[in-house]
Amino acid sequence: MRTSSKLIAAGRYPERFDGVVNTPVVRGSTLLSPNMAHWQRQNERQQADEPGISVYGRFGTATHHALQDAITELSGGYRSLLFPSGLAAISSVLTALLSSGDHILLTNTAYSPTGQFLNRTLARFGVQVSHYDANLNENIEDLIQANTRVVYVESPGSYAFNIQDIPAISRVAHAHGAFVVMDNTWATPLYFDAFSHGVDVSIQAATKYIVGHSDALLGVATCNETTWSRVRDTSQDLGQTCSPDDAYLALRGLRTMGVRLKQHWASSVSVAQWLESRPEVAQVRHPALPSHPQHALWKRDFKGACGLFSFTLHPIPQEALHAFIDALKMFGLGLSWGGYESLIMPTPEHAVGTHGQAVTQRIRIHVGLEDPLDLIDDLRTGFEAMSQVYAECTA
Repeated sequence: MRTSSKLIAAGRYPERFDGVVNTPVVRGSTLLSPNMAHWQRQNERQQADEPGISVYGRFGTATHHALQDAITELSGGYRSLLFPSGLAAISSVLTALLSSGDHILLTNTAYSPTGQFLNRTLARFGVQVSHYDANLNENIEDLIQANTRVVYVESPGSYAFNIQDIPAISRVAHAHGAFVVMDNTWATPLYFDAFSHGVDVSIQAATKYIVGHSDALLGVATCNETTWSRVRDTSQDLGQTCSPDDAYLALRGLRTMGVRLKQHWASSVSVAQWLESRPEVAQVRHPALPSHPQHALWKRDFKGACGLFSFTLHPIPQEALHAFIDALKMFGLGLSWGGYESLIMPTPEHAVGTHGQAVTQRIRIHVGLEDPLDLIDDLRTGFEAMSQVYAECTA
């Protein structure tokens, strides 16, 4: 089946639930066996790692299994696991693949809590962490050490939106016996096939486009056969679980993710192109625009884009930045992205100036499902407010 059909069919088993179209929410901690023979058989099947088998709620219910099956089929991996958040998926996978004395290479454009977990937690247990420039690609080989066990990639990066050459990085990593772990939240499996490009574990914050409605926190890690047992065992040892209600919301969101992503993609390009025409904007970083430094790499490896990108303003006083964001009515000021609503925020690495001091500012923007012409009008209003305050500050 093609992807749009898989999104509808994957992980759906109406015949198991009296014909109910959507896999229902199955809540439960204790699962009963009618007799000892069944009890023994279920435990043997779980020990044999048979998919969809659970002897206790911590190992999942039918709702969890349905979502895991669907994500695995869409991703082209071996098996998937659910986690209570994207960061929980990241931290569990890295804990599974790294031991004391091991070394990890982490892209310098990764989601910042990933680096915090490595530097604040795993470093205390003897894991060595090095950050590398996301533009190194095959030249990452110069940084590989004898004890390098993981190369962590995120393409595009969370704020500057660098596109990495994942096949080249994977070839180098595998030649040195290291795993490649990728945060694939931006593109999702619909627009980037992680496993065909050499990735060993693909992680998504399902909170974003899979759920799609900003009403559930969820993470998912899809493994190849080599990494599966280590990630599964660590997940179980850490007691990682998620609510079946959240898994249900993700299953429901999954069915419309294809059409939503197409709209996010088209609208974000329209807004990004308009921003490129604005005199207040120094640079727009959207991989789907020809102006992006790695646009050719995006065209080679990706099938599409989403609604998330960034742009940099020419130097302005902090007061003018505040006026710009405060004037917006359709863009919410908040963390996260991937939902139906549009969001905006200054990126964490932005420079903070004193009163009246002009500084360069990067803005991250998520274009939601509103009409892009209305979003452009909203941004225009923001720029007008910014210009007025800028004039007052520099008078």
